[in-house]
Order: sequence, then C-alpha cells, then structure tokens
Amino acid sequence: MKTIHFVGAGSGAADLITLRGKQYLEEADTIIYAGSLVNPKLLDYAKAGCSIYNSAKMTLEEVLEVMRQDVKADKQVVRLHTGDPCLYGAIREQMDVLDAEGIPYDDTPGVSSFCGAAAALNAEYTLPTVSQTVIITRMEGRTPVPEKEKLASLAAHGATMVIFLSIGLVDKVQQALLEGGAYTPDTPAAVVYKATWPEEKTVRCTVGTLAESVHAAGITKTALIVAGGFLGRNYERSKLYDPAFTTEFRKGSDQ
Repeated sequence: MKTIHFVGAGSGAADLITLRGKQYLEEADTIIYAGSLVNPKLLDYAKAGCSIYNSAKMTLEEVLEVMRQDVKADKQVVRLHTGDPCLYGAIREQMDVLDAEGIPYDDTPGVSSFCGAAAALNAEYTLPTVSQTVIITRMEGRTPVPEKEKLASLAAHGATMVIFLSIGLVDKVQQALLEGGAYTPDTPAAVVYKATWPEEKTVRCTVGTLAESVHAAGITKTALIVAGGFLGRNYERSKLYDPAFTTEFRKGSDQ
C-alpha cells in the first residue's frame, strides 16, 4: 500500500511549493486539492491520466472515500492543502481516520500565507524590543473559538498579531483589537490580499482605521490582517550581528 502524501501548496505563487511537494504532484495518480484557495497552476505538474478532485465541492466523507479506494488500488494519492496544512487545514480529522484504518500517510510542509504576508510587507514579525511573540488566530464567526482565546483577550498582550479568516468581520476585529487595551488607534496595521499571488494587494493603515481602509479597498475575502509595533519604525538592532556580542562563531568586542 502506497503512502498518502499531505502536501502544503504554499501561500499562492505556484513556484513557492517545496521541491518535495512538486515531486509528489508529478508522481501522483490522484490529487485531491483544496480548490477554494490552492493555485490551480499547481495542477499543471500533474502527469497525464492523473485523477483530480476539487475538495471544495466535497465533504470529509467523500474525500476519505477517494483516498481509501485509490490507495487500496495501489495508486499514489496526494492531498493538496493551501499554505501549510498545520494552520486551519482540517487535516487532523483526515489523519485520525487513516490511522484508524491503518492507511499510511506523511505530511510535507508548505509556505504559509502569514509568511507570504510578511514578505509582501517587507516586514519582520519579531523585532528586538518591539515583539518577540507572534499570535496566530482568527475572529469568532460561524466557527467558534475557545473562550480564553477571544480576540480582545489575545490583543491584551500587545504582541505581533496575525489574523486569519476574519476579513469579512473586520469591523468586529477592529473593535476587539482596541478592547484589548494594548493596541491604540495609532498602532500600525496592514491587510494583505492573496499574498504572493499575481493579484496580491497590500493596504497599510492603523488599528483605528483598519475597517475603513478595508472597506475602501473593496477587500472582502482571502486576506490576512496583521497588527503591531513591528510595522512601525522604532526598534533596536539584533544582538546576533552586534559587533560587541560574542557568539559560538565569532568573538565580539566585549571580550
């Protein structure tokens, strides 16, 4: 029985898939891809005769049935997820069933859209003296979040915030960020639409103008919201390249 490959498609641009992921796509007899977000150009890597399924139009049970029947027919199956499957990828529920049925699988990581968003903004999430913590979360909508993970509670830390799957609730996002108390209306923020895709768009604003800016730009889906002082101008140099700082690889002037 062949191993099913879960593969992260990357943040959008077809050439951002990993070399391993590309190889698995080229070898696949069956590809089940998340058609709502995966770049369809990645399917160009599929060989002639490969069966391709769009999971956006399927239930979990239907996805699992294709996996089950094809792997038992000795076909190479690839489950192609957007970004990196570990973030909002709904892979655990698939893996648990495969485990229960003794079907082998592995997981190939991909470039997440939160990395693509930082690249689009030429930004570093973890600036010395500004933030050494990145909070990845979402606004509560049709999908609930645990009570202790309400956005306002997380915003109270004042750390770098990356908010997935929430652009349609941007007014509530802005309110929650300000309720946290650590961000002010002047705290820098940005929105990145379809990071690394050809149609990528970035909007820089503040927490206080976030909703207004998003509405003005006409962005309603497929966008990340980021907020925090990392988007500002003030920070200190890292110790890593400080001439006075000694590391394992070089002696600093403090020695």
